[in-house]
Amino acid sequence: MDIASIHQLFLKSKGICTDTRKIEEDTIFVALKGANFDGNTYAKQAIEQGALYSIIDDEKFRFSNKQILVDDALKTLQDLATYHREYLDIPIIALTGSNGKTTTKELINCVLSAKFITTATSGNLNNHIGVPLTLLSMTKDTEVGIVEMGANHLNEIDFLCSIAKPDYGYITNIGKAHLEGFGGIEGVLKGKTELYRHLERNKKLVFLNSEDTKLSKASQRMNTYSFSQTNESDVTISLHAVDPMVSVDYKDLLIKSNLIGSYNFTNIASAIAIGSYFEVDPIQMKDAIESYIPSNNRSQIITKNNTTIILDAYNANPSSMSAAIDNFNQLDHQPKLVFLGDMFELGKTAGEEHQKIADKALETSFDPIFLIGENFYKVATEDSRIKKYRSFKELKESEAFKQLKGAILIKGSRGMKLERVLDIID
Repeated sequence: MDIASIHQLFLKSKGICTDTRKIEEDTIFVALKGANFDGNTYAKQAIEQGALYSIIDDEKFRFSNKQILVDDALKTLQDLATYHREYLDIPIIALTGSNGKTTTKELINCVLSAKFITTATSGNLNNHIGVPLTLLSMTKDTEVGIVEMGANHLNEIDFLCSIAKPDYGYITNIGKAHLEGFGGIEGVLKGKTELYRHLERNKKLVFLNSEDTKLSKASQRMNTYSFSQTNESDVTISLHAVDPMVSVDYKDLLIKSNLIGSYNFTNIASAIAIGSYFEVDPIQMKDAIESYIPSNNRSQIITKNNTTIILDAYNANPSSMSAAIDNFNQLDHQPKLVFLGDMFELGKTAGEEHQKIADKALETSFDPIFLIGENFYKVATEDSRIKKYRSFKELKESEAFKQLKGAILIKGSRGMKLERVLDIID
């Protein structure tokens, strides 16, 4: 069966599902393979649970005409997504970057949804499976699509662009993320700007923070729509204050966000700039940004037993960890203490980058400084403020965190699951 025929079946369904634990009636199940599973083995179960069809790529699991046999189920999912994207023929905004992708995506979605019917990436479904699923979640009612793209090696963004075919692109920043896969910071720049190269080849538009020298250079000779505080640009947006929430000045408006940290200024500014390009009313943009509340362990401010806690445990890399420490250090709260968890995917630079973060924390008045994880355990220090633990379990068993006083920052990579600290502190 060709993609056009599968697409006709898809339009009559209630969508795509790749997990039988989440099957809904009249969906189409796609049998994907993973390191420890083969979706083909669940194809019959999916039909029994109410799926209209199962797309499989192993003939021995074909038992009725409700099984659609293809050469490669994953490639079929990706090709179907591209076909659907072209069928809808709507503007697609793609965004990537080292830090702030998901928060920026949520802000852009809030701003644009004030004027348009939007569909945006759910959570962080931003890889070779998540991007197709995002595209396939769009309907004839969708007026603008917003697609987050993640990558940890070269050629990945280029591949995702070949699926989504974006009309617009935005790169949040270039930082020290996924250094192992990209082979260093220059590899990160090359990998993320694959989005620019795709847009350039297709004569599309780049949204640009013109104060970012690396990205400004990478987008030279391209069609851009820029924003800045001080540089000549299409949109001027200024940082008003960080106390600790970020507020910005745009035209004659003061916009007060629920996001902490000066590093969130560019995330907010990019959403305003993109809203400006799409001619969203400034008052509607203000209302949208002021109504956005961060969740899922991203820069959340939590009060527990009269203690202010900044929970930023969704993910971490050297760039975002450094920014979080700087921001926390600038807050008026005293005293302050931190729980910092290992940063992953740093390859040969892991030891050096964890040492730099430990040293940076020691330049502040933070006391104590809890370092959790195998990499942080190896840092060299004689300072008594630093308490090192190989794992969260070891931290929990130590009870060194009992009776702590002061504002708290919790920051670490997703795999460290440092939100668990909330459960053990008084």
